[in-house]
Amino acid sequence: MRPARDPAGAAMEPLRGPEIARAARLACLIEASVPKPGNVSPQARFADTTYADLVASAGAIAPALAEAGQRGVGETVLRAVRDTRRVAASNTNLGIVLLLAPLAKAAAGGAAGGAASGAATGAASGAATAGLRPAVAAVLAALTVDDARLAYEAIRMASPGGMGRVDRADVNDPAPAVTLRDAMELAAARDSIAREYVTDFEVTFTIGVPALRRAWTAGEGRPAGTRAVADAGGPAIGPEVTDAVLRCFLEILARVPDTLIARKRDFDVARRVSMRAAQLLAALGGDESAARRELTVFDRGLRDPAHALNPGATADLVTAALFVVIVEDGMVDAAAAQAAPLLVADDGVAPGTWGEGMCGTRGRPRGICGRPRGTGGRRYRR
Repeated sequence: MRPARDPAGAAMEPLRGPEIARAARLACLIEASVPKPGNVSPQARFADTTYADLVASAGAIAPALAEAGQRGVGETVLRAVRDTRRVAASNTNLGIVLLLAPLAKAAAGGAAGGAASGAATGAASGAATAGLRPAVAAVLAALTVDDARLAYEAIRMASPGGMGRVDRADVNDPAPAVTLRDAMELAAARDSIAREYVTDFEVTFTIGVPALRRAWTAGEGRPAGTRAVADAGGPAIGPEVTDAVLRCFLEILARVPDTLIARKRDFDVARRVSMRAAQLLAALGGDESAARRELTVFDRGLRDPAHALNPGATADLVTAALFVVIVEDGMVDAAAAQAAPLLVADDGVAPGTWGEGMCGTRGRPRGICGRPRGTGGRRYRR
């Protein structure tokens, strides 16, 4: 795959559907493969969800995202959720789909006027305007009432946990009278995925993406391990990806209380989880053995039979950040080659353990397209 933008930060070229699908699948697989406190991983399952379910779901949404440039966001969301339901008995990826659908459309060049809209976004935030954010801003500005209707249908089909009812633009309304962006604005105070729609993906672009790039950067301003392949289609993801993803997760969680926890419990509980994440983030710079022990304690504290403390919204935001970095930095081929060892089987390792590099990468490797064993049980995550 060619780099999506040059090192000087020029505007992105539109990507082809297969490239977008591969980037989305890789983002989902990498996020799922790195153990993160309170989440499903190769080393930790829920009673009704395994890592294999997440692998299957990552593949299921790829065809819909490949065609995102030719379809509305709502249509892409609905198709991706329908396709997921064919491989998963319950919700495994609604938040991911809601985030990736507009990002995929933006990557395909699916919204006219992206540069102008993005320039306003960049000027307001002080951020650079090169890359995906200008295009996604235009996609979000163009959302329609039909997008809302189709996305509502998808949300009802996925049946996410912790959903209540609201007086205006409730998701159970089969014929909403507002655009999808307006609907998300109404939900933004209580849902971080919705908030991304009304802030042009602020958490993704200003917290998640920089956190990933900081963790990957080493020497000469390039991601670690890329110097030998920098001229062969973009930077590679080496073993440090596990640490980068974990740090990205903790940084987002530390700064943005997880709204899935807030819905299932309350905001004070979510805020306390964020405070603990901030402490752990600081600990990662010290003694590795001590940090690993602290991660294990944190992870165990977030696991309960109801999964009420699962920071699932944070994990979804990590997936969005991974997609942006893979696409903007032209990393699809390199990521596919380098990430395979991370995609390990989800059996034979005790839940809550953390392997080398504080990221628990022990287990039998699987190929990027392989489906690990252990597919039993009902599915639920986010």
